[in-house]
Amino acid sequence: MNCRTKPLCTKPLYLALIAAFAQMSNIANAAPTEETVLGEIVVSGSRAVTKLSETPLAIGLVKEDVLKRDKPKTMGEVINRVPGVYWNDLGNEQHSMGIRQPISTNAVYQYLEDGIPIRPLGVFNHNSLNEMNLAGTESVEVVKGPASSLYGSNAVGGAVNFLTAAPSRMPYARAGVQHDSTAGFTRYDTAASDTWGAVGLRFSHYSSRRTDNNWQDYSHGSKDSFSLRGDYAVNATSQIRATVVHTDLDAGMTGGLNEVDYQNNPGKSINTFTYRKDKTTRINLAWEGETIRNGLSTVTLFSRKNDHGQIPSYTISKCTKNTTTCTTGTKGTINNNHVDSLGLDLKHQQEFDWLSSRLVAGVYIDHSDNPYVSDNLSIVQDPTSLRNLSYAKSNALDPVGVRDFQANIKNTAFFAQWEFSPIKDVRAVIGGRSDEINYDFTNRLSPLGSANFGAPNELRSFSHFSQKIGATYALSKESNVYTNISEGFTPPEVSQLYGKTGIPNLKPATYDNYELGLRMAFLNGALKLDSAIYRLDGRDTIVSYTVIQGVSENRNAGRTRSQGLELGLSYDAGVVDARFGTTVASHRYRKYQVSSTLDYSRKEMPQAPSDITTAEIGYQPVQGARIALEAVHQGAYWMNNANTVKYSGHVLFNLRGSYQCAKGWEAWLQGRNLTDKHYADSASSSYSGIGAYSPNTQNSYTPGAPRSFMLGLAYTYGEK
Repeated sequence: MNCRTKPLCTKPLYLALIAAFAQMSNIANAAPTEETVLGEIVVSGSRAVTKLSETPLAIGLVKEDVLKRDKPKTMGEVINRVPGVYWNDLGNEQHSMGIRQPISTNAVYQYLEDGIPIRPLGVFNHNSLNEMNLAGTESVEVVKGPASSLYGSNAVGGAVNFLTAAPSRMPYARAGVQHDSTAGFTRYDTAASDTWGAVGLRFSHYSSRRTDNNWQDYSHGSKDSFSLRGDYAVNATSQIRATVVHTDLDAGMTGGLNEVDYQNNPGKSINTFTYRKDKTTRINLAWEGETIRNGLSTVTLFSRKNDHGQIPSYTISKCTKNTTTCTTGTKGTINNNHVDSLGLDLKHQQEFDWLSSRLVAGVYIDHSDNPYVSDNLSIVQDPTSLRNLSYAKSNALDPVGVRDFQANIKNTAFFAQWEFSPIKDVRAVIGGRSDEINYDFTNRLSPLGSANFGAPNELRSFSHFSQKIGATYALSKESNVYTNISEGFTPPEVSQLYGKTGIPNLKPATYDNYELGLRMAFLNGALKLDSAIYRLDGRDTIVSYTVIQGVSENRNAGRTRSQGLELGLSYDAGVVDARFGTTVASHRYRKYQVSSTLDYSRKEMPQAPSDITTAEIGYQPVQGARIALEAVHQGAYWMNNANTVKYSGHVLFNLRGSYQCAKGWEAWLQGRNLTDKHYADSASSSYSGIGAYSPNTQNSYTPGAPRSFMLGLAYTYGEK
């Protein structure tokens, strides 16, 4: 920002930014121009404010007005409207994800808050988005495809960036409640904000409660989430921003159902004591200002404290899997995974007249302590209903699974991205990031005369350079095309290295991405198209290889290929609005040998729907009212690696209606699964393709919720 020449900088930076956003809002309602037809602004594609039309990669944007209008119940209802993105509901904000990858719990996504990862590398949690406070979020940006050149490890399938809500200019307050009796769910929201001179504050909170008195047994859950953000204008060219986010989640884990129960009793839970308890606190302190002419620097100090305790339903199994120590009965685990982090993110953005270029460069440092404890359980199971009734610690059942260790994780990275215009209407981008990763592992168990006490102490390091090159070309003021070649990588997770007795010799898995995209606007910007075709090739994928029956190890032995088409259409004519988004994709193992006798190479990967499509049409019959009908189609997919068991897919219909019934008051009704469709949020099978197939013992389903309706009422004082 050149504050010597731009009138914007005559005001304090904080107030100037507010004025700029207000000006952009006014422009949006004016006649479209060359700057506004495709002039949406994003920050996640280059870690700096950039026109979407000049960003050579696929980015989905969910704006503040959509969040306020639709009042999503879950994070999935936010990001699933982005074509090519699928948040899979596992209950009580637990989830898996699919972005240019099959739906899975794999560590191939980076979740960010204001551009800072919410978790350190090495301890990825597929449920990480339950650590976010959606009530304190202003907008969400989803980078589809590898973004490791900017955000480092795990940004392979994509990076999801949640931008926190800024303080309001004038006094603002809000209180609301919503209730769904079928789901046994109630949520309370509160918010307050104001600005006094150079200081602005915003508080956002929600508390949700789900009782066991609903369609599903043992599905209780509670979450309390608080956000506090403060902005301070130091002077005309710099500001300080501080955010504190705390979440406390306590949820029962219903687990999956076998074939018979899923078909005949989808509300059943075989578990009565499994749980997940997550407590997380994040503190970010950022200073941003003009340090040199046309140069903007940002320094962010961050801290994380995550505590995750659970008796996971997915580790409960029959003892026949280990014939040496556990031959009868049922076993499980209880564990706690803790993370304490301190870090620094330093970024500088420099504008140049030459080629209208810009350099964004910086340093990222993250030091995290990761203690982990796991004990084995002996579980009492009812032989008739197969319900798991009680448990007791019993490490003698399977001493290989007992763990007590400390992993100190250090990640140091340098990144740079240069953007320039070599010729008219072309914007090119070249970037890269160098990551150094260090694990300092200490085993806190004693050998006890056995080799099963876990891996020995060690120091281990990994390094990787991720590159990117891309360009956009403006075909006209209403259309542009872009191309992008980028790389993503995932280092071995702490659990992959130290989860067993021996330490496997692993290296980072890498993914090469090639994509071509087209953005267009029609009808003076009322109708917009955003599309992309891509191919994502993975190599050195970490897979589990069975050495002998009952003994497996992790190896860099996998190769994958994901390719597809993403298509998004949006239309807004005021009274009528509509959107359509679809992704048609293929996800295949190029190489995946499970053992010396079993090979899944050239098979389709499981839980990879043939298509995921959403469509919505909205209508405003009178001022302040809107009603919308949404359809969600999930295509068929294989449930197992052998491609012999298939889930047929489903179609769901949802309804949203809202009405501003008086000044400051708003009421709304949301209907989900209007046709009461029997479906599964997740379906998998352990059948290897060899031997007898037993659906009731090898298939597992997470049942989807039946038809339900949510009523809500809120009062808002003032405007943001």
